[in-house]
Parts: sequence; structure tokens; C-alpha cells
Amino acid sequence: MLGKGLQATAGLWPPLEHGYGFLDQAKAILANESQEFAQLIRERYLTLLAQMRENLASLGPLAEAFEHFCHITDNFSAGLFRCYDIVGLPRTNNDLEHCFGVARVHERRATGRRGAIPGVVVQGSVRVMAAVTSKEQIFSVDELRPRDYQRWRELRRQLCQREEARRQQ
Repeated sequence: MLGKGLQATAGLWPPLEHGYGFLDQAKAILANESQEFAQLIRERYLTLLAQMRENLASLGPLAEAFEHFCHITDNFSAGLFRCYDIVGLPRTNNDLEHCFGVARVHERRATGRRGAIPGVVVQGSVRVMAAVTSKEQIFSVDELRPRDYQRWRELRRQLCQREEARRQQ
């Protein structure tokens, strides 16, 4: 029975092997074992995508899926590789969701609330960053002092506008 099944699906295996070869190469490039800069990783990855596009015919029934993969990667390529140049920037959605989960846990412990916390809605950008970064590092007074007062004033203005909008609801 097993032999019969393998014979019946024999034509499907070469495209799968070829497709997995591309995915393994992509995984190796994105793993960045040699700690290369984002620009080099981007170039290598986009070269691999070009190879995928050239070999779509050899992917058989997977060609449409790989074409879609290449298209979506092109759409997001502008911001896809920043994590290699910015220390601490999460590389995956799971890592990023973990950061937000840490912030949610901090808020829950501090307030005891399980649902949406009004303070996070109003001051979310500041509170989430504080919760995420304070878990990893202890800051000195000098590090907490604003370096760009114009930018700090603009952030304070935005927070006040959100707070006022929230109060008027």
C-alpha cells in the first residue's frame, strides 16, 4: 500500500524538494549566522527571490504559491531587513508580540485590569516602550533626560490631545 502511494505521488516530490531547497536557503540567509549588515542580507535575499522567479516552472503546482511569496516579500522589503542593523529590534512577529505581551503583563500587574486600559490607549506609545525597555535595561537619569526637546514637546502635545479626546468621550 505504501509503495502504491509513493508511486501515485512520485510526480509531486521533485517540485516539493526544489521548493524546500529555496526555503532552506532563505532561512539560512535570514538567520544571519555571520552577523552581516542589513544591506548585504537584503541583496542576498532579493537575489534568491529572483532565482525563485526564474525557476517557477520547476516548482510545478507550487509555482503560484512561490510567486505570491515573492510578491508579498517585494511589498514589505523596504522594512523587512531593518532588524539586522538595529540592536534589539524583534525579527519576527512572534518576537514583537512577545514584547507587547510583556507590556500587557506589566499593565495588568500595575492596574489589576484585564481589559483595555485607558492609559494605554492615551499614552500607549510611551508606556509600551517604557515597559518593554525597562525589562531589559536599567536607565540612569541622564539617559532618561530628553536630548531633542522639540521632539519631546511634540510627543507631549500629542499625548495631551489624546488625553483631551479621551476625556471628552
